[in-house]
Amino acid sequence: MDTVKVSPQFHVVIPRRLREIAGIRPGQHMQVLLYDNRLEFVPLKPIKQMRGFLKGIDTTVKRDRDRV
Repeated sequence: MDTVKVSPQFHVVIPRRLREIAGIRPGQHMQVLLYDNRLEFVPLKPIKQMRGFLKGIDTTVKRDRDRV
């Protein structure tokens, strides 16, 4: 498990190993979520990079007979 220290300016350095795994680059924007009393950082990706990421997803939806 990696640990980090919060600086007096509230800066946190993400360990290199985790940055490389997540593909985080300098200047990249992150979404910060508060969930169950913990912070989660989600890297935001450009919309062009997201193109095709749902390819092959099953879009069929089971519907009740009265909704067809």
